[in-house]
Amino acid sequence: MRLVRWDPYQGLVAMNDRLNRSLNDPSYTQHAEDAFGAWAPPVDIFEKQDRLVIRAEIPGVATKDVDVRIENGVLTLRGERKQETEVTEENAHRMERVYGAFTRSFSLPTTVDATKVMATYKDGVLEVTVPKVETAKPKRIEIEAA
Repeated sequence: MRLVRWDPYQGLVAMNDRLNRSLNDPSYTQHAEDAFGAWAPPVDIFEKQDRLVIRAEIPGVATKDVDVRIENGVLTLRGERKQETEVTEENAHRMERVYGAFTRSFSLPTTVDATKVMATYKDGVLEVTVPKVETAKPKRIEIEAA
């Protein structure tokens, strides 16, 4: 599995690009993938001795609105953060939280056992644990004196 670093400036660069395009081209219309409301939860993926752990921050998302699947070696997290109350434009002072559907997919290494996956959700953090197969777990080998 390839480790991908989170770049905090990526969002700023994309926003700057959209602003420049909209100012330079009056006929520019926002594409669906650029729309405010499309979001992806931040994820940590790390390996422990006997398992792979994926943690996703999804505060405000009910467990019934989250779907975790493994298919053909790909782990997919899907869900939706729903806006609890309808807020009209004249009543809103600031709207910074993002609502709507999200999807994140990750290729899993062949050393994991996809049949024994477990998922827990606590304090807005979804944790998916994927155990390694027995042959992939590290084993200590004793050295015999000759």
